[in-house]
Amino acid sequence: MSETLTQKLIGAHLVAGDPVPGREIGLSLDQTLTQDATGTLVMLELEAMGVRRTHAQLSAQYVDHNLIQADHRNADDHLYLYSACQRFGIWYSPPGNGVSHAVHMERFGVPGQTLLGADSHTCAAGSLGMLAIGAGGLEVGLAIAGEPLHLRMPRVFGVTLTGELPDWCSAKDVVLEMLRRHGVEGGLGRVIEYRGEGLGCLAAMDRHVIANMGAELGATTSLFPADDTVRRFLASQGRADDFVALEADPGAPYDETDEIDLSTLEPLIACPSSPENVVPVSEVAGRPIYQAYLGSSANPGIRDFAVPARMVEGRRVHSGVSFDVNPTSRQILENLILAGDIGRLIHAGARLHQAGCNGCIGMGQAPPTVGNSLRTVPRNFPGRSGTGDDAVYLCSPETATASALTGRITDPRTLDIACPRYTEPERPAISAEQLVPPPAVETNTGIELIKGPNIADLPEFDPLPETLSGPVQLKAGDDVSTDEIMPAGSRVLPFRSNIPEISRFAFERVDAGFHERAMANERGPCFVLGGENYGQGSSREHAALAPRYLGVRCVIAKSFARIHWQNLTNFGILALTFADPADYQRIALGAELMLPNAARALAAGETLTVTDHTGGFDFEVTHALTSRQQQMIAAGSLINVIRAPLTHFGGGTNH
Repeated sequence: MSETLTQKLIGAHLVAGDPVPGREIGLSLDQTLTQDATGTLVMLELEAMGVRRTHAQLSAQYVDHNLIQADHRNADDHLYLYSACQRFGIWYSPPGNGVSHAVHMERFGVPGQTLLGADSHTCAAGSLGMLAIGAGGLEVGLAIAGEPLHLRMPRVFGVTLTGELPDWCSAKDVVLEMLRRHGVEGGLGRVIEYRGEGLGCLAAMDRHVIANMGAELGATTSLFPADDTVRRFLASQGRADDFVALEADPGAPYDETDEIDLSTLEPLIACPSSPENVVPVSEVAGRPIYQAYLGSSANPGIRDFAVPARMVEGRRVHSGVSFDVNPTSRQILENLILAGDIGRLIHAGARLHQAGCNGCIGMGQAPPTVGNSLRTVPRNFPGRSGTGDDAVYLCSPETATASALTGRITDPRTLDIACPRYTEPERPAISAEQLVPPPAVETNTGIELIKGPNIADLPEFDPLPETLSGPVQLKAGDDVSTDEIMPAGSRVLPFRSNIPEISRFAFERVDAGFHERAMANERGPCFVLGGENYGQGSSREHAALAPRYLGVRCVIAKSFARIHWQNLTNFGILALTFADPADYQRIALGAELMLPNAARALAAGETLTVTDHTGGFDFEVTHALTSRQQQMIAAGSLINVIRAPLTHFGGGTNH
């Protein structure tokens, strides 16, 4: 029987379950990825579980988010992560070496392998034919400890690409077209598998752009075949032996299909403040801008900097524009220097920043109040840039650079210059010396973890009370992101290893009074209500951990984003769905809710009855918890369950 590439990779790693859409399966994992905004908690969790060394074929830890060393906190955590990598047998990529996804693709990505990462954009590795999935840190910690990943078998969404991209269009326009068609929930419960002769015009790093922003579509992951393009990329990285040819069988059946004729695309742009607000650049052309920003995991390739460098050669960016350039890896930076592209960019007025995530997650380069910012980053959620009332647009490097030259949003097709032609070097300079390999097994025993004063132990997670009752402390709308639940940025993320401190910022972008109400309630049990797609965006566990610390024991929403749903469950927060979405409107902020006999009610069935004592009515909610997840909720968290030896840890989780 013909199989999709997704079915082939899942079949090769299946350790439990029947791979039928919607049914629970277990997958073995070859590689793991952590970054510093999530990895500090993962390392604390490994220590708590008594893990001695990673069981994965390869585990890598990157320092790419928290690079600003304004005081001791980030620097202390860098030392902690280095010591933890030495202790647990994990590769270490130091500050300034680059964004995790770009470096992992250059140095470690292998077609046909599985990768689980504590970062929602781990799916970028699907560009190489890897089954790469983002998850919460605790699940990645379990993978490092040798446990499989359990998830619902996704549907396979086949997208056929035909034709060739016209001048002034690039990979970013392809994924923006997907977002224009399908929105931020279009990939939920799906693997998006790309195929077709149109792939021929997309380099491996172009495919990375599309796979990376599958996270913005809500997809479990995105997947490309491992073809000659991937073979050439791996050969250029000195890793030709890692290539394995992989593709779907002819006539493979897909659960859903779509087709994009690349030749019909035009430059696109996502307007503030959602990746799905996509329109042609020509529709918003002329709006003044303050900033044009190149880089991030969403446009990490060398061509994403080299093409802009050729566009600005012999020209100057507009005097009112901050033209920010964020190389995505030290290797790409070195190659841009060798080719003269950095000189071209700087001479034209660019501001050069260190290789890392930086402004993408609010670590510097914040725009001014109500100043339009064009960025090649993957997300434009409100306030993510570091400016509360930001106006961030998502676009291609070509559109960002054209606009930097004119000072206004500009369709690059209207420039009086030829579209630059660029071919990536077959033998780029390789920069791998900064990566620190793990010590040999016999030498890592007894390595001390270096913990600075900002690293606090994880809080205790008390079991679910017999009757769950408390006030509704917050009502959130649709598409609330984890950036709004728990902000990133230079003000907040330095507290990533200190849950009591970071909890002070919980929900401040949704309702600034939440923390005060939770503390007035003495962090007692409380409820949060949400709209559609609650918790979209980043995989950071802090968006579950901080509310849990402040007493949130139940979130009732119209629907949930995949990773955040799992993170809530991992930390003992009931994630329930309104049986009738209209009930959301009936419940007031501050209303006293009660779920009697909570643990027994969960086990009894999928439909539960909640009483609104303030409003004087009952309403029904549903859940999708497996029996083991019910055990986790009853125990207070997955951590409480796994205090038993990992060899006795079984069952499934639910994505």
